[in-house]
Amino acid sequence: MIGRCTSAKVEKALQRLKGILPLGERQIEIGGELRELHQQVLRSFVTRGRMLTRQEMSQQVSNLDHAIDVLSRCELVIFSGDGEPVGAYPFTMEAREHRVQVNGYQVHAMCALDALAVSPMFGMATRIDSRCAVSAERVCILQSGRTIENPDAAGELHMGIAWGAADPDARCADSLCRQMIFLRDGNIARQWLAADASNREIFTLPQALEFAERLFVPLMS
Repeated sequence: MIGRCTSAKVEKALQRLKGILPLGERQIEIGGELRELHQQVLRSFVTRGRMLTRQEMSQQVSNLDHAIDVLSRCELVIFSGDGEPVGAYPFTMEAREHRVQVNGYQVHAMCALDALAVSPMFGMATRIDSRCAVSAERVCILQSGRTIENPDAAGELHMGIAWGAADPDARCADSLCRQMIFLRDGNIARQWLAADASNREIFTLPQALEFAERLFVPLMS
């Protein structure tokens, strides 16, 4: 079992990511029925295995057009070019490499950090299937909250963030999220870091678990 971890490194990274994508702060700001709608959107991925449709969203709010405008501008919900809801951090309907099995469903996460957030967010066991971004080796994580149930297989995993991928002119889902990755072990992680140390950062699995929990769990409270 991999237990709890508290570190200044995680706190610094958490504040840095919140500066790029302040999900919790934005959710608090919109308040009321829009905050509740956002939580319903997130919950739908574990109760339905998918995103809420526009019709389902309309049943939760008094003015759907206003709700879509606010949620889109705040980047709390991701919409396609034709206005269809397609994701909400940590989830996406896009078939990305980070697959999460939860509550009998398979869903996709935006990035490696997001995949680790699902279990603590909903208090459900998850299985994450992904790949090391460098070696392409298979990654499998059995998770229960901040506990890893298969530490012999997953314990050496690291998570990497290429901070330089953040683009103020693009959604985080299309920029930084693409560069928040799993790395098979410490050696691979350090090699990946050394290739661009000024723009990259690596985290052990316990650090990544803490990071994910602290970023996302407040969204459901």
